[in-house]
Amino acid sequence: MRAVLVWAVRLLLVAVVVVLALFAWKRDEVARLWSVMTLFDEGRITRNFSHMDEMFLTVPMDRGEAAPSALPHGAQWDLPADVADWVARRRVTALVVLKGGAIVHESYYLGTAPEDRRISWSVAKSVLSALTGVLLAEGAIDSIDDPVTKYAPMLAGSAYDGTSLRNVLQMSSGVRFDEDYLSFWSDINRMGRVLALGGSMDAFTTGQRHRDAEPGARMQYVSTDTHVVAMVLRGATGRSLPDLMDDYIVRPMGFEADPVYITDGYGVAFALGGLNMTTRDYARFGQMMANGGIWQGVRVVPEDWIAESTAPSAPTAAGEPGYGYQWWIPEGWGEGEFLAQGIYGQFIYVNRPLGVVVAVNSADLGFEDAGVEEENYAVLRSIAARVGGG
Repeated sequence: MRAVLVWAVRLLLVAVVVVLALFAWKRDEVARLWSVMTLFDEGRITRNFSHMDEMFLTVPMDRGEAAPSALPHGAQWDLPADVADWVARRRVTALVVLKGGAIVHESYYLGTAPEDRRISWSVAKSVLSALTGVLLAEGAIDSIDDPVTKYAPMLAGSAYDGTSLRNVLQMSSGVRFDEDYLSFWSDINRMGRVLALGGSMDAFTTGQRHRDAEPGARMQYVSTDTHVVAMVLRGATGRSLPDLMDDYIVRPMGFEADPVYITDGYGVAFALGGLNMTTRDYARFGQMMANGGIWQGVRVVPEDWIAESTAPSAPTAAGEPGYGYQWWIPEGWGEGEFLAQGIYGQFIYVNRPLGVVVAVNSADLGFEDAGVEEENYAVLRSIAARVGGG
């Protein structure tokens, strides 16, 4: 019996040593995995969303040496009680409202500050759409009806084979993908663990093998569609996404802080949600869109692309919000009214007729609760109506 006990203790010690050795060998991967597992914890989420560069592999972008572009202040607008209640209820961390390109309201909550670079989540998709329009106009991409394999041949044989750039811009690839953010085993959360452990986003995307519909048949929100858009841009130019963003968006617009992209273990940007910027810079981007692609006299994005990408062209089901090229246009909204949105309450809302832009960052744990989306849309539109005098 004594001999058995001795051997059991020895085996336990060996197991402990092995575990400690594996932890030391893969310490960074384990830390990032832990970050993913605790990213949305109630006591951590607000700080996490402003410090993603401390938890994930990232690459800083370069805004250049020029002074930030002017973002003047106009007549200040105080939050009415109903909007203030919404801010508290939805755990808003930052709110910037522009009227005619001037700040009329700016406020920060839950210990955040103006210099925080906040995670965009799927707001990044809409920024990527703007870059796509620039590269299309420059001739790097021949047509959005080209097959994605023309620029990203590694997609041949995947579920994206036979899909066009237009299809993935409209989220109508037909690829089977579970986008349930609250399910541990969903495809979107499996992808998050691949990212945390230093895997390849390209390999994850090319590993998609099944379709639920033919390309272009119907709109289904699939975040890897956006990664395919980024693969096309990289393949068409031979350049990284952060470099392209620097040259065509960040520096021409005079952002006030260097944005940061989360990357996979191969240095590839997490295009579908890994962009981190200040809330003022999100507002700057929204104002450029409101101006038809011009920022303070500089043409950044072609005007025809602004109009085309923000029109509800995707094959959405009846009663569902409209969708363009990575932009949302809910049913019943007027022409020139659209928004970028990301999970947990990130928004860039643009109302061109009223000249109003609203940039919102949040840490809203209840973002998927019944009625929340409709409430958010209503509040954003009410802010525009009050500020814009509509």
